[in-house]
Amino acid sequence: MKSLRTIALKEAQSRISPEVKSPSTKISEFFGVNVFDKKKMKDFLSKEVFEKLISSIDQGELINHEDANHIATAMKSWAMAKGATHYTHWFQPLTGSTAEKHDSFFEPSKDGAIEVFAGSALVQQEPDASSFPNGGIRNTFEARGYTAWDPSSPAFIMESKAGKTLCIPTVFVAYTGEALDYKAPLLKALSALDKAAVDVCQYFDKSITKVNASLGIEQEYFLVDLAMYNARPDLALTGRTLFGHMSAKGQQLEDHYFGSIPERVFTYMVDFENEALKLGIPLKTRHNEVAPSQFECAPIYEEINLAIDHNQLLMDLMEKVALRHNFKVLLHEKPYAGINGSGKHNNWSLITDTGKNLLSPGKTPKNNLMFLTFFVNTIKAVHEHADLLRASIASVSNDHRLGANEAPPAIISIFLGSQLADVLDEIESSRSIIKKVKSEDSLWLGIPKIPQISFDTTDRNRTSPFAFTGNKFELRAVGSSENSSAPMTVLNAIVADQLTKFKVEVDKLIKKGEKKDVALLTIIKKYLKESKDIRFEGNGYSQEWEEEAAKRGLSNIKTTPKALDAYLTEKTSELFTNTNIFSKRELHARHEILLESYYKKLQIEARVIGEVANSMIIPATIAYQNTLIENAKGLKDLGLGKDALETPLLIINKVSEHLGVLKTSIDKMLEERKKTNAIEDSREKAIGYDENVKSYFDTIRYHTDKLEQIVDDSVWPLPKFRELLFIK
Repeated sequence: MKSLRTIALKEAQSRISPEVKSPSTKISEFFGVNVFDKKKMKDFLSKEVFEKLISSIDQGELINHEDANHIATAMKSWAMAKGATHYTHWFQPLTGSTAEKHDSFFEPSKDGAIEVFAGSALVQQEPDASSFPNGGIRNTFEARGYTAWDPSSPAFIMESKAGKTLCIPTVFVAYTGEALDYKAPLLKALSALDKAAVDVCQYFDKSITKVNASLGIEQEYFLVDLAMYNARPDLALTGRTLFGHMSAKGQQLEDHYFGSIPERVFTYMVDFENEALKLGIPLKTRHNEVAPSQFECAPIYEEINLAIDHNQLLMDLMEKVALRHNFKVLLHEKPYAGINGSGKHNNWSLITDTGKNLLSPGKTPKNNLMFLTFFVNTIKAVHEHADLLRASIASVSNDHRLGANEAPPAIISIFLGSQLADVLDEIESSRSIIKKVKSEDSLWLGIPKIPQISFDTTDRNRTSPFAFTGNKFELRAVGSSENSSAPMTVLNAIVADQLTKFKVEVDKLIKKGEKKDVALLTIIKKYLKESKDIRFEGNGYSQEWEEEAAKRGLSNIKTTPKALDAYLTEKTSELFTNTNIFSKRELHARHEILLESYYKKLQIEARVIGEVANSMIIPATIAYQNTLIENAKGLKDLGLGKDALETPLLIINKVSEHLGVLKTSIDKMLEERKKTNAIEDSREKAIGYDENVKSYFDTIRYHTDKLEQIVDDSVWPLPKFRELLFIK
């Protein structure tokens, strides 16, 4: 009987890519065709209702019932003209994936049937709130929760072979108002940032009335043949290989990065990009990443709420389209030990309604002071809330990646590049504050000229979790599978809070009689001194940095359960309640949900390790060992001497040694798992899984991987790394 591995190998080697046709050779001709964007709104809505909807999108004004009916009817007409038969509220519960419940436009009537979509159905629906993670906010018998339309993210049509569905982006909240999703807190954080940033902008430009956070998300991922994936229970159930010796050839030749894209992969990329572009996702870049079978795609910057919606939609699309090509997308942060894992770099900036990037230096002293204000306040915000930012990117899968060769360490620091670091040091140490000159700017500040940065003038320090790259900050520590809403909610909230405090301090000085520009620079210099410890230009992987960071008082929290404690501090509670983003109850609920997710995923991994080792690896090894024993007996029966038996006996002993440790470790791990499962407190249980259960994983893997190198290749049950990583 052929093994699953043998069947999978044969199937993978016979793959033929499906034919893919782009809707047009010009992307501009089909970009956003499945999106109910402003152009289509204008075509389907009356002028009056269109203007009200745009006002709601831009200013957050409420839409009345009559206008909601008008919009719903127009949306239905457009969707049905595109072939849609159903609609759904598309939301992002705390499961980490998206959710949807489809309803038909069809309704029976006296005369037969009609197609109906009321404003009430557009604006609000009622899924079961107790069936999603809620951290104790909802009881099982309290099932009511609401999805509420987010007009700022346009509706879209999701296509499949079986039909088309109108998807309406929404928030998801409990009956009592608490957020049960990622989007609601993000929208609140963006609102807080908008207000705080506009207030500070008024020092420089009275015409600025709105500030949007923009975001570009670089998505890294692995591809593996579907048959090979199905032959690996660990990949299928946990998203990563729990066993597997590294291939002799990995990424050491550095020949994959930016290399020629394999034809089969290229066909897949074109297919999912076409689907993404039709949904208005502005994908711009595709390339091979560092590790074998690792790739990246990246969009153009968008307003942050839309960018995150698009990223969530993109991950879903990538997985669906992959099946058409007999691929499986691996979004896990570390699917293979020994080679680079995957991240999701979040490139963040602030854009005014006048078109100015607040993190881009200008040509005049006034614009440079404006840049410095937002630049230094961001640094100060990260310094004040580094532990919270670390908590926002913590997960069981990202723990495998943080601090490894390709990912930033768990110590949060900021990299600015030598040019800007020197500028800030000069500003901090300069005694001269202000000097009058004859120019459009009545005041020149005693600071060096900051060149306008139109491209990345900094060295791309891959070891920095939070780096300035020309006209934006790049949060590089976000995991590839994660919803960027969590870290972006934190980042926007802490910057909003810091800008609010900055304005209070500046206004106090102005009230005392200081000139505005002097007051601004005085507080900027104060913040530079207070936040200097967070700035680091060197190698974040080095032992020297760990020691230096400890001297500076910077945290180095390496595992998720302890990192998540930052959500429950008084400082965090004050931050989120002041900005009206989370109540204390909601923070405790989030903390509970994240801890549960952590230990449940480790629980699954422990179970898979036990099952695969006991039912696949150990039996295959024993069978091979029996073959060796029969061989040794045969040699002895032939009357051959000690020298002839030395090698078989050596191999048998090695196999027995690894088998013994493997079986003992599995039994101990399973026993430890039983003890840990009995712990009721979620934090203690998560720590128990991290420190006691997970502690056996590496030992079990080590001895399994040693056996993989000994056991006859033809009987080893699991596809090997060399077979998983190199796509033909």
